Amino acid sequence: MGDEWTLLTQVLDYQRATVLGKVEGLDQRQLAMTTAASDLTLAGLLKHLTLNEDYWFRVVLLGASPAPPFDAIDWDADPNWEFRTATADDPAALVAAYGHACARSREAVAAVPSLDAVSRGASMFSGERFSARWIVLHMIQETARHNGHADLLRESIDGVTGE
Repeated sequence: MGDEWTLLTQVLDYQRATVLGKVEGLDQRQLAMTTAASDLTLAGLLKHLTLNEDYWFRVVLLGASPAPPFDAIDWDADPNWEFRTATADDPAALVAAYGHACARSREAVAAVPSLDAVSRGASMFSGERFSARWIVLHMIQETARHNGHADLLRESIDGVTGE
C-alpha cells in the first residue's frame, strides 16, 4: 500500500534487488559467461544497469555530469564500452558500483518535488526532457527487461532460476 511515488520506487527497488540476486555468489568467470546465441554477460548487464542508473537519474533528471568512470568514456568511439569492459571487472566491484548508483538514484528521486517535475537535463539522443514519473517508469522497464536476460544467463551457468 502506498501513494504513487512510494509504489513506483518500491517496484524499481524490487527489480534492482532481483538483478543483484541474479549475480549473487558468482565469480568473475561465471559473470563473463554467455549463451550460445549472444555475447551478453551478467557482468555486462550489471555495468550497463549501473550506467543507466547514473544517466537517467543523475544526468537527465538532475542535470548533473556523469559519475566516474562514465564521465571519461568516448561513447561515440566505443558505444558498447560497459558491455565490452565488464568481464575484466572484479565481481564485488561491479556489485558495489551498482549498489552505489542505485543509492545515488534514490537520492536524486528524493530531491525532486514530485513525479511531475521536469528533468533538468535532456536526452543525449533526442534533446527531450522527461518527467520524473517517466524516468522512474522507464527504469522499472529497463531493469525488468534486463532481469529477463539475467534469468537466461544465470540458468545457463548453474541452473538457478527465480525472481
